[in-house]
Amino acid sequence: MVDFDIDRVLGEAPKPKRLTATELRTRRVVRLEQESMAAGLPPFAAGSDVLFVAFDAPAAIGCHLVQNWPVPVNVLDLRAEFRCLTSGLNVPRSDELGGALDYFGISDESGGLERLYDSLLPQISLGHALMRGRYSTAVARMESTGLPIDMDVYHRLVESWEDIQDSLIATVDQAFHVYQGRKFNSWLWREWLNRNHIRWPKLGQKLILNGDTFRDMAILHPQILPMKELRATLSLMRLFGLAVGADGRNRCNLRPFASKTGRNQPSTKEFIFGTATWLRGLIKPREGMALAYVDYEQQEFGIAAALSGDTNMMAAYESGDPYLAFAKQTDLVPGWASKESHSNEREMFKHCALGVQYCMGPKSLAIQLGTEQLLANRFMEMHKRTYPTYWRWSENVKREGFKSGQLQTAFGWKLNVDEGSNARSIRNFPIQANGAEMMRLACCSLTEAGIKVCAPVHDAILIEAPIDDIELVVSNCKRKMARASAAVLSGFPLRTEVNVYRFPERFMDKRGQNMWTTINDLLTTTTNPTSAPTPTRTHNLALPLYRV
Repeated sequence: MVDFDIDRVLGEAPKPKRLTATELRTRRVVRLEQESMAAGLPPFAAGSDVLFVAFDAPAAIGCHLVQNWPVPVNVLDLRAEFRCLTSGLNVPRSDELGGALDYFGISDESGGLERLYDSLLPQISLGHALMRGRYSTAVARMESTGLPIDMDVYHRLVESWEDIQDSLIATVDQAFHVYQGRKFNSWLWREWLNRNHIRWPKLGQKLILNGDTFRDMAILHPQILPMKELRATLSLMRLFGLAVGADGRNRCNLRPFASKTGRNQPSTKEFIFGTATWLRGLIKPREGMALAYVDYEQQEFGIAAALSGDTNMMAAYESGDPYLAFAKQTDLVPGWASKESHSNEREMFKHCALGVQYCMGPKSLAIQLGTEQLLANRFMEMHKRTYPTYWRWSENVKREGFKSGQLQTAFGWKLNVDEGSNARSIRNFPIQANGAEMMRLACCSLTEAGIKVCAPVHDAILIEAPIDDIELVVSNCKRKMARASAAVLSGFPLRTEVNVYRFPERFMDKRGQNMWTTINDLLTTTTNPTSAPTPTRTHNLALPLYRV
């Protein structure tokens, strides 16, 4: 049982200060200070006949990586197991050792880890627990690798951030006229929506203005995207909370198993993929290197098809375009229809398919579709007629959850259910949680093969390799991700798509491309004040790509 006392510096690998290790069978205790740790090998074995136990295993294994110590073969992460045991329950401080000790009524912190181990062991499936421990090792390796950041642009943004915010409002808001100074006016936003005939989600009479709503509505109405990005950018306040190390790499705690579905939940301020979309343009491979973003295609649709065993749904996924296939299966578009010839119809069926997977009701679907609820009802009925096996399976998931009080994934991640649980969350759990399982398995396989994984991003993985090797590494990555999905879905593999960025190219999410261009133009103006005046709200600087 291993407990490291760690110095943490934002963006840097963990720095171990001291180590306490207890051999549970003999009760032998070893304590080492930082100087002794740096001198050689760990004071305990880490081979295949040893169980390595820690409460925060990624941090402990990160210390092994820093010290160049052998990585343990068998890992039991007590925090992951506690989160699995209590997933879905309201447990205060469930990510902390103190919260776990309180849950079991353990008051003595000095021997707390051993007593927590004794309390958890009878309640866990060791095989599944070791798989999660295997992922803890992958997380440590990914956190150690981090993401390469363009530090020149990063520093210029930090230095000019106050001026850029004012200029950005002046530039973007010319298409909307909803800001008064730096304050977003919800009534002016309501007027803009009315002028553009856009229905917006409400709570009572008040518009729902959170980030998730802007994200969803920007997908349906692309003209909203600049405002969504502007609000996300201004919410950063000071640039930046990004965790960037001295070597110019973004490293942060990925917080594995933090959500009730077992997905990672890194800090939205520290992790570059958690901030405004345009900021991802700061990700840039070093000279001679390349990055590849390998993404499961329509992951949730494919998981729903495989888990439910709905043959129509599986055929739609295997067609390569499940949303257009769904439209064809209803006979509302001809068999020869393509993404180009029937783009509007495909988009409607896409919103319906995704809305169903998130257990969206007709009213919410109507808002997503930008239409009346009557038409949304019709789409829902078409989905039920086309995929009846899926609907029976989904209803059975809900019924089983309430009846047994628990659901679990292919590899044992649990969700506790009681009478107060949200039925929609229960139905969505197998899709999200098994998606997390295949991502964990893929990350394990890739890191164990020596592939540099910079980060997992929901249903995608960002990898790094020399330019000359990137094609071979991508091919290997796609193969391993397909095998991981097949292992979770009883032999049904999911497809992946790839975007490769070779130096001097930078990573770019198309949703943030326009904002990145705008901010870089403003950055050039701000850092070279003689080249042009700082824009004001009266200047006609709105770019054509931002006009509604």
